[in-house]
Amino acid sequence: MADVLSVLRQYNIQKKEIVAKGDEVIFGEFSWPKNVKTNYIIWGTGKEGQPKEYYTLDSILFLLNNVHLPHPSYVRRAATENIPVVRRPDRKGLLSYLNGESSTSTSIDRSAPIEIGLQRPTQGEFTPYLLMAFEELPDEERVRLDKERLAARLEGHKEGIVQTDQIRSLSEAMSVEKIAAIKAKIMAKKRSTIKTDLDDDITLKQRSFVDAEVDVTRDIVSRERVWRTRTTILQSTGKEGASARKAQTPALQPVPRPVSQARPPPNQKKGSRTPIVIIPAATTSLITMLNAKDLLQDLKFVTPEEKKKQGIQRDNEVLLQRRKDQIQPGGTTLSVTVPYRIIDQPLKLAPQDWDRVVAVFVQGPAWQFKGWPWLLPDGSPVDIFAKIRAFHLKYDEAKTDPNVQKWDVTVLELSRHRRHLDRPVFLRFWETLDRSLPSHLPT
Repeated sequence: MADVLSVLRQYNIQKKEIVAKGDEVIFGEFSWPKNVKTNYIIWGTGKEGQPKEYYTLDSILFLLNNVHLPHPSYVRRAATENIPVVRRPDRKGLLSYLNGESSTSTSIDRSAPIEIGLQRPTQGEFTPYLLMAFEELPDEERVRLDKERLAARLEGHKEGIVQTDQIRSLSEAMSVEKIAAIKAKIMAKKRSTIKTDLDDDITLKQRSFVDAEVDVTRDIVSRERVWRTRTTILQSTGKEGASARKAQTPALQPVPRPVSQARPPPNQKKGSRTPIVIIPAATTSLITMLNAKDLLQDLKFVTPEEKKKQGIQRDNEVLLQRRKDQIQPGGTTLSVTVPYRIIDQPLKLAPQDWDRVVAVFVQGPAWQFKGWPWLLPDGSPVDIFAKIRAFHLKYDEAKTDPNVQKWDVTVLELSRHRRHLDRPVFLRFWETLDRSLPSHLPT
C-alpha cells in the first residue's frame, strides 16, 4: 500500500482530480483524513534528540493549491484558514518532489509509520441492483466476469494499489435496457410483496395533492360564467344583437393561478459560468482585442499592427474556444472545447461577474487596476493577484517593468522574429492557469 505522500505526488504529476470533501481528501478509490501525517519531516525537528514532526496532508495540499502566492501571502492565508504552513526551507524541496522534478528528498522518512487509506466503492463494485442483475446472467458469463475481476485485483495488488480501471463494469456486459428491465422487475416484485411506511407516506402525499387539485378546480368552476346559450344565439339579429351582447358581457377578469402552478419569467437566465480573462486597453500592449484570439486560441503571435493592416475591427469583447484533452474515468482521452471571454474594460463588469475572472494580463503601471475590487488603500494590487492569476507578456530582449518584478506575476517572453517559439509560450499560459482555476468554473 503506497503512502499518502506518494499518492499525492502521483496525482499532482498526472494532474488527476483531488477532491477535498469534509474532513477527508479523496484520491480516486482511496481517501485519507485531512489531518493525517505524511512522512515528510518538518524542518528543524528530529535534531539533537528532539522528536521528529511531520507535515499533515492538508498542510501540503494547501501549499499546492496556493503555490502561486509569495511566501508571506501564503502564510497569511494559511493562518486565516487555520492550516499549518510549510516552512520556507522545506518549500523548494517539497515542491520539487511533488512536481516530479526529483524522485526523492532527504526529508522523507522511509521508516515513519504509514497511514493506510480507506478504500471507497468503485465502478467495478456491484451495487445491490447490479448484483441482482448479475445473477440474471448465464452461468458462463458470470464465470467469465468473476475471472476478469479477480485477475484485475491480483494485478493491482502486485503494483501496490488496485487499478480499478482494469475491472470491467457490469454495464459493459449487459445493455442499459436489460439492466433497467431487471431493475423494474425487482421493484415490481418488492411492491407486490412488501408494504413499507414509505409507501403509506407516498400514498398520503398523493391524496393530499389530489385534494388540493380538487379545491383549485372547484374554485375555478365557481368563477365560470355562461356568456352564450342556444337560445341567445337564435335570438340575435345582426349588428343590433351583437351590440347588445357586447354591452351585456362584462370584462373578463383574470383567474389567479395557484402557487403550485407558478412559473418563472420567460426571460430569466441562470448565471453564466464562462471564465473571463482581462487584457490591457493600452495600445502599447502586445495583447489587445485585435490579436487576443490569435494568441490564446491559435497559440500564434500576431502583432496588433498587423491586424490593423488586415482591416480587422476592434470588438468590445472576444469569445474564444480553447481546445484541450481531458482524461476520462477509465483512462480514455476526450477532446473538449472550453469557452473563455476576453475583455479590456473590466469596470463594466457586474459585481457577480468578478467571481468568473480567472486571469489578467498586467501592463505594468498600477493605475491599470484603479476601481477594481480587492485593491489596497495605497493602490497596491497584491491582493488582486492572490485571487486572480496575473501574467505579463513582453519581448525577450525587453527589460521587465519594475512593478512586474515585485508583484506575483508570471512573465511570458516572446521572440520578436522566431514565430515557431510562440506555441510553448502560450501553452505555458494555459498550464499555469489550469492549476489555479476555481472549482466552480469549467476546466
